[in-house]
Amino acid sequence: MNSEGIEKQNMEADVNEAASKIQSSQGKDNSKKKIALLVQYVGTNYGGWQKQDNAPTVQGELEKALTRLCKEPIRLQGCSRTDAGVHARFHISHFVSTTTMPIDKIHIAMNTILPGDITVMDAKVVDMSFNARFDTIGKKYSYYIWNNTHKSAFLTPYSIQESRDLDLAAMREAATYLEGEHDFQGFMSQGSPVNSTIRELFEVKVHGEKGQMIRIDVKGNAFLYNMVRIIAGTLLYVGLGKINANDIPEIILSGKRELAGKTLAAKGLFLEEVYYDNEIFNEWYNGEQNLVKYLGI
Repeated sequence: MNSEGIEKQNMEADVNEAASKIQSSQGKDNSKKKIALLVQYVGTNYGGWQKQDNAPTVQGELEKALTRLCKEPIRLQGCSRTDAGVHARFHISHFVSTTTMPIDKIHIAMNTILPGDITVMDAKVVDMSFNARFDTIGKKYSYYIWNNTHKSAFLTPYSIQESRDLDLAAMREAATYLEGEHDFQGFMSQGSPVNSTIRELFEVKVHGEKGQMIRIDVKGNAFLYNMVRIIAGTLLYVGLGKINANDIPEIILSGKRELAGKTLAAKGLFLEEVYYDNEIFNEWYNGEQNLVKYLGI
């Protein structure tokens, strides 16, 4: 047997050992329960969150791991169906199961099975009425722009690079015009089927300094298809002088996609936080985190 086969065999043994330990510590409550997961993932190798036939997905990997551990078919409902290549630091999903596995062991067991670019941070039992997708009252996304002439091997998978000088003051002014309730028809990809294009943005902020990592935070009640990536592209155009900051209100009112900036690459986008009307996930919010802090730059 070659080294790859031995490594795979050893990994399988480790997983089986972990599963056995979990099974031996199981309680006796086999009633149906709803369990929420807090998940982080790097979206580079996936066709998005939502399960599909022709590409690996985050939902697909999680469901495979849960089905194996819970010994029953598992179907996840996620808070957000992130696109191919988009990352998540804070993604909530839920599933229903009769598993007797201790809840505080679920994330440990899953992480022995999952690929290294998907991590379950925690799990908890929630009310059967909870819905990870439809109970959300808001989300926060961040878009990262590496504003430097030097390419970074560590930052390339998680940001786009813009080597030209950016007018950050103009970008910050433009961001203020995007806040509030507007018809964002001009800030979504064409052909997106929606009942309404009116959305409310609670906060749009541009962080960072010239020559460093620029982070665009967008917090709102809901988002249109590619909306955050188009907002980031529009603010980038403002920073480059291609769009005037005080033209943003007119661009919004026009509803014309061609007047806004380009749709920036998926790799720079992170789902940062998801908000609900109750306090069930308060312990999962651990303060401001961002890519720069992760990598220590």
